[in-house]
Amino acid sequence: MSTAFDKNLLPEFDTIKDDDEEILWVGKPILTPYLLSRLGGGLVSITFGIIWILTSKFGNYEEGSEPNQWFWLFGLLAILQGAYVFFNKLPSYPNTAYAYSNKRVMTRTGFIGTDFKTIDYDKISDIEVNVSVIERIFNVGTVRFYSGRTQIDEGNTTKLYDKWISIKDPYGVFKLVKQTSVDIKTDFNFPNALRPDTNPGYNTKYKRK
Repeated sequence: MSTAFDKNLLPEFDTIKDDDEEILWVGKPILTPYLLSRLGGGLVSITFGIIWILTSKFGNYEEGSEPNQWFWLFGLLAILQGAYVFFNKLPSYPNTAYAYSNKRVMTRTGFIGTDFKTIDYDKISDIEVNVSVIERIFNVGTVRFYSGRTQIDEGNTTKLYDKWISIKDPYGVFKLVKQTSVDIKTDFNFPNALRPDTNPGYNTKYKRK
């Protein structure tokens, strides 16, 4: 099984690619669902800010009393926060790309500079694919990787996932990267399983089925 990718994106990972590393897939998020995936949190803040400002301007107050002249600023800050949540990914979009190789999964992003995030296959304990309502409309989806990172908030522990957001053919990419992960982990733990009889060791090149 194979899935197409834009080979013009390959140079985007040359900076961090090892000499013996082979890039098996590269892709970019689709812009519109990529931005709309942030709609929920941003929309809540914007709605709250608008309601807050309208309340401060047209609310019922006792005769002779007025709201504090800075009261409406709280609403404005909420609107600005919501707009930031929604649009903060736009400037870095041209520099955003995802890839996986015969060694690891990789993410590239950044606006002023370029940031890379990589996860070796032996660190990944779970791979998932999710398709939201918005992503389903655009025929894209999100692949998530869990490598043990958590966040503790008021005693509640939440898993933190690295995500490839709004990519084409999410199920196909999910199957391929998961199979590659299994192959590499198996080969690492049981080297002879994927090696020829002569077993030249770790100079053997991984060949995806």
